[in-house]
Amino acid sequence: MNLNQTATKAKKATQYIFLVCGFALSSWAPMVPFAKERLHLNDRNLGLLLLLLGAGAISMMPLSGYLSKRYGTRLVILISGLVAATFLPMLLLMPSPWMMGAALFIFGGGIGVIDVAMNSHGIHVQNQYGRPIMSSLHGLFSVGGLCGSLGLGLLMRAGLNPLTAAISISILLIAILLLKYKSLFSKKQEDNLPENNTHKEQKTKTRSGWFSPSVIFLGAACFAIFLSEGAMLDWSALFLKESRGIDAELAGVGYAAFSISMAAMRLLGDRIVERFSGKTVVVAGGLIAALGIFIAVATPWIPTTLMGFVLLGVGAANIVPVFFSEGGRLKGIPASAAIPAISTMGYAGQLAGPALLGFIAYHFSLTAALTFTGTLLLSVALTYAFRKPNV
Repeated sequence: MNLNQTATKAKKATQYIFLVCGFALSSWAPMVPFAKERLHLNDRNLGLLLLLLGAGAISMMPLSGYLSKRYGTRLVILISGLVAATFLPMLLLMPSPWMMGAALFIFGGGIGVIDVAMNSHGIHVQNQYGRPIMSSLHGLFSVGGLCGSLGLGLLMRAGLNPLTAAISISILLIAILLLKYKSLFSKKQEDNLPENNTHKEQKTKTRSGWFSPSVIFLGAACFAIFLSEGAMLDWSALFLKESRGIDAELAGVGYAAFSISMAAMRLLGDRIVERFSGKTVVVAGGLIAALGIFIAVATPWIPTTLMGFVLLGVGAANIVPVFFSEGGRLKGIPASAAIPAISTMGYAGQLAGPALLGFIAYHFSLTAALTFTGTLLLSVALTYAFRKPNV
């Protein structure tokens, strides 16, 4: 099998891995009410537990880079994916808040490790494949997210109890991992890829991605993009209910409009990046996303507000894939060093960002908090427009 055939096979396998990660992570969301009721948690204690999932992911992300470099991304993807899939149904079994917290931390750690490893692997495949693929990979993560958020409920409607439904999802995820594992690049194949040989030959003072100005810039920009995603997840429903008067039962329509538009644009993103270049996608996408936020907070009409959320999803959809692609091509910094650093800084925006917006909303207003989000997106577009990339 020649390199192009190997890359094509690895591309298809990597698509399934992104789908698995999105599926596993989002399958937890429908379990939250069951966990809250079973453990008799109030909102405060539940919030602390949910924080442990994100803390597990962020704390394990730097470790993923080290493990991937030592053992190859393929093995790291398999083990971390099996950990996440195995612990998914266990989240419905933990008998105490302390054990639930530990299980969520481990589950989040598995998600964080596979997230970094699959992005690193995707960049290796993209470099070998010779065409942009990162946007479609992230698009399949979004599709997995939609499937996971709906899958548990559909299985329960079919007559399964929550635990049996979760075990069924877990078995499906494990089966996909085991079936697609061998189609991914092995460590030997990764080590022999041209860009990795180039990094070995380059002599540079940069020893770690964490201290590179280019990595810090990309990580900070990812922080802003992920913060906007977190804002939609945690605050859009409240904004529509309190500021636009939507009934509580329908308040989730804002996040649905955002997520569907983002998933659709990511599935089209590779062709867009190939035609218009990554820089154009980031600058234009940032401007469109910022415009969407500003429209959403400025207009009093619900349809226009929802259109603003759609524009946010359209604009922000392909920015992070472009950042990860650039991170995998930085001079003197291998992807195994750059991607964990960028991922950790970026996902910190999704974890800590909503809390920051809550602080702004408490002292000013939720409108001010969302306006701040739009300003960050605008700054990403403007700074990237005048920046010279280190690739």
